[in-house]
Amino acid sequence: MRVRVDLRFACARSIRPLERSADVLYKGRRSAGVPRQRAVHEMQIFPRTLNLLPLVGALVAAGGGAATVFAFWYWASPKHQQVGYAPEQPIAFSHRLHAGELGIDCRYCHANVERSAEAMVPSTQTCMGCHAVVKADSPLLEPLRRSWQTGEPVRWVRVHKLTDTVFFDHSAHLAVGIGCESCHGRVDHMEVVRVVEPIAMQWCLQCHRDPAPALRPRDAVTRMGYVRTEADAPRIADASRLQPPQHCSGCHR
Repeated sequence: MRVRVDLRFACARSIRPLERSADVLYKGRRSAGVPRQRAVHEMQIFPRTLNLLPLVGALVAAGGGAATVFAFWYWASPKHQQVGYAPEQPIAFSHRLHAGELGIDCRYCHANVERSAEAMVPSTQTCMGCHAVVKADSPLLEPLRRSWQTGEPVRWVRVHKLTDTVFFDHSAHLAVGIGCESCHGRVDHMEVVRVVEPIAMQWCLQCHRDPAPALRPRDAVTRMGYVRTEADAPRIADASRLQPPQHCSGCHR
């Protein structure tokens, strides 16, 4: 109670001189014929326009917040964060040479793609099936020969990544006639494999809602540069009967 009384007393003592000085100033202005309202207005330290400062601050904060959300939504999307990703690999493997010029089928290296959810990265044994003879002394293949001798796998860097919350089955897509090119692009033209499509839910759902344009005969799923012809129609799956899942549990299991 004593502290509260002392504070009131101190505040009163500090305010009274200000009140007296204001009265003196007003009396002086009144003697000159200045109305009280104008005299009080002239005593203000800050202009009245500063009353708009909170409103301006709120508008700036709201505009800045909206701009930040839009920038994050647009530039942090898979289209800008994934497309173009082409990591450096431990061995300079050229898909343009192997899949393009030499015409090696995708399934020679990615042997499980028709039977498993994973396409499978080729093992050292698969690579040495050719390179035990072809370019056997090339300095570029030293990591491969070391892997063959030590039994340690080559640490390939994965290019197309999905989050742990997503289940994707390669075999299910190839079984109905979705080609490798539809998702991975023309790898036969790529010296270094890169991401060409935004591997995101919105992009996947576009195909699930209308799979017809992506379908091809099953014997053409690994063919690069495939062009549909009228003769292919009987060998292409009926899109209306596929009914690919569009519900959450179809991919998020």
